[in-house]
Amino acid sequence: MSNNLQTPIDYLKGVGPNRADLLRKELSIHTYQDLINLFPNRYLDRTQYYKINQLQRNTAEVQIIGEIISLKEVAQKRGKRLVATFKDDTGTMELVWFRGQKWIRESIKLKKPYVVFGKVNWFNGVFSMPHPDMELLEEHQKNLSSAMQPIYPSTEKLSNKGISNRVVNKIMQQLFLETKGRFVESLPESILSELKLTSKSEAVFNIHFPKNQEQLARAQFRLKFEELFYIQLQLILKNLIHKSKIKGLPFTQVGTHFNTFYKNHLPFQLTSAQKRVLKEIRQDLGSNAQMNRLLQGDVGSGKTIVAFMSMLIALDNGFQACLMAPTEILSVQHHNGFKELSNNLNISIKLLTGSSNTSERKEIHKSLENGELDILIGTHALLEDKVKFQNLGLAIIDEQHRFGVEQRSKLWRKGPPKFSQNGPDSGATPPHILVMTATPIPRTLAMSVYGDLDISVIDELPPGRQAIKTVHRYDTNRLKVFRFIRDEIDKGRQIYMVYPLIQESEKMDYKDLMDGYESVARDFPPPKYQISIVHGQMKPADKDYEMQRFIKGETNIMVATTVIEVGVNVPNASVMIIESAERFGLSQLHQLRGRVGRGAEQSYCILMTSHKLSNDSKKRIETMCRTNDGFEIAEVDLNLRGPGDIMGTQQSGVLNLKIADLLKDKDILQSARYYAKKILSSDPTLKAPENKTILHTYQQLSKYKNIWNYIS
Repeated sequence: MSNNLQTPIDYLKGVGPNRADLLRKELSIHTYQDLINLFPNRYLDRTQYYKINQLQRNTAEVQIIGEIISLKEVAQKRGKRLVATFKDDTGTMELVWFRGQKWIRESIKLKKPYVVFGKVNWFNGVFSMPHPDMELLEEHQKNLSSAMQPIYPSTEKLSNKGISNRVVNKIMQQLFLETKGRFVESLPESILSELKLTSKSEAVFNIHFPKNQEQLARAQFRLKFEELFYIQLQLILKNLIHKSKIKGLPFTQVGTHFNTFYKNHLPFQLTSAQKRVLKEIRQDLGSNAQMNRLLQGDVGSGKTIVAFMSMLIALDNGFQACLMAPTEILSVQHHNGFKELSNNLNISIKLLTGSSNTSERKEIHKSLENGELDILIGTHALLEDKVKFQNLGLAIIDEQHRFGVEQRSKLWRKGPPKFSQNGPDSGATPPHILVMTATPIPRTLAMSVYGDLDISVIDELPPGRQAIKTVHRYDTNRLKVFRFIRDEIDKGRQIYMVYPLIQESEKMDYKDLMDGYESVARDFPPPKYQISIVHGQMKPADKDYEMQRFIKGETNIMVATTVIEVGVNVPNASVMIIESAERFGLSQLHQLRGRVGRGAEQSYCILMTSHKLSNDSKKRIETMCRTNDGFEIAEVDLNLRGPGDIMGTQQSGVLNLKIADLLKDKDILQSARYYAKKILSSDPTLKAPENKTILHTYQQLSKYKNIWNYIS
């Protein structure tokens, strides 16, 4: 695109300093380029003209050609209204104004052909159009906008200050006059001809001033493809550059720790999915480039053992490893799990969380720096400046969507110092990074948000696990549900009962939980039954005490808020009851369900709801009862909630797309990724003459980060 598109918007005829200021503040329009990328939200189809005798009693907007034959004022309750009789060769109708009459009366020309446009009302046997858009037919025919009218995004402030849709339309026309509608082509000939795409100039013109539906559809397709293509190109390039530029710590061997564990101490057979993922990780670690891998696996698919074995490879190469988890409960659980796995191996593992006391901390800091400590597990506490490793080789982040980008980069800087000829260099060599998540991310999102990470998926459950049976019950069936719980407890099983957390009111949550606890206690009285209770307002030590009682089997029922969502592992718990299940999101329901089904017994998840359910709630409950497949659930969730919500706030800037929509344009996204990969695999530096266009566009985009500056 020629550089005049970087001209500040103030210089466009018809804008001026005041309007420019508003456009900057309200719509982030700073340059001509930004204005071009202000794509319409919708269009009014003005390609069709109706006759008065064709009008229907609906609320569609129509346009009609005719003449005004007379004007009159009609008194009404408050003030008066101006009514014009409008006629074409098939009949007559009324045009009505409730305000601005004086100006209208002075400007209307009788017996001249007009084009009127607006919504039609049917009243007392006559069609009328209040406050129509009007244009003399000859003006209408001269104007660019005689086709489909674009409706641009706007804000209350813009409308109040007189920057109406018509004004935006006018300045857009002015922009096309000034640039002569010529835009530099940004896609190579090969893609244009293979996908039969319209040219850049044509697409940009037709997105703003389409003559008909077909031209509009072609322009939209072309611009969506281009947007997604450059995002994918950027992500894949980032990954390639990452691999070539960011030297990783070379883990040259798989040694004693790994082999001894694999041959003698593996507690169970690895599934073929786990073996495949371990192989991918081993290749990354030995490749001389820094590993940056996302490990996705449903709840209970066995990510922990993969993480542990990856750490053993780091230890075999003389490096330390760490694992960071979002909550204390989860990090304690990882710590206990790793301790158990390493029983017969001579390695030291420590836990660091907010509740570690000062003497423990000092001990940990010391043994980390002198290299005695092999593996450190913890929460955000790992990010503190005092935590210094002797040589961190592998960092694993669990449930990464709960950590922001800055937090991840802090871990990066904890790698061992680089060495140059003059001794240690100031920069650190980043450790290998493995990000784990049990929140399945739909393919389309993963391609866009984590497109710069390599992705591994564990897509099968360990043998001997039975699928959890999920059922929906209304509150009115509570007695039957309680009877079922008694039977399960008699078989020696344990039960979770989870109550929703509504952030607005901790008091209300607490009341919900306490009411629930009391009704359960009435139906399951001591000494025969024991109940644990866990919620967010308890001190960590009390929470831990109650958890431990449940884990040891001293209590039969655990009544809790969603504290329990991530990572509590009690193989003997076989029933998960979710109260007011309609208040939970799909991914949360799926996470909660994953707390049972950890042993060999048949497990159950019971979703309790009231009879009043919204359509979305019905869809969520139905999906949960139908499938246990986290990826399918994530797709449904994405369709219900949209991309922004799923990524959580840290990633919220990610998908600030101008024209494409990740849900509706999945196919375009896959095609864009395919072409970006194909081009980069044969020409990673984009130096080939046929890719000159791509390189130029890519450099422009990087220079003026006004379109694709939102990749996390």
